[in-house]
Amino acid sequence: MADSDDKKEKKFSEAVEIREKRKLRARRKKEHALWFGLGTFGLVGWSVAIPMVVCIFIGIWLDSRYPGQYAWTLMLLAIGLILGCLNAWTWISRERNNIKKERENHEH
Repeated sequence: MADSDDKKEKKFSEAVEIREKRKLRARRKKEHALWFGLGTFGLVGWSVAIPMVVCIFIGIWLDSRYPGQYAWTLMLLAIGLILGCLNAWTWISRERNNIKKERENHEH
């Protein structure tokens, strides 16, 4: 029975230590959190906007050169939106993985 209590107490103290380290790390990074968040919003915005704008310009050029039944601008706008969203998703996934790795490194 004493061994079981010792194991529980050890697990509890390890959990408290991990949370304490995480809290201290969060306090140190508190100043950077606002700028990091704004930077991430900017990164996501630009990673969606740039492919869309490029595709729109290509579509306008194609519509002026090769007028037809279908609007190249509209089709390329949709393609640019999809490419931009995939691009943003890639950046966010990469940042999430970096944060996860950093958290795992600090906990062990």
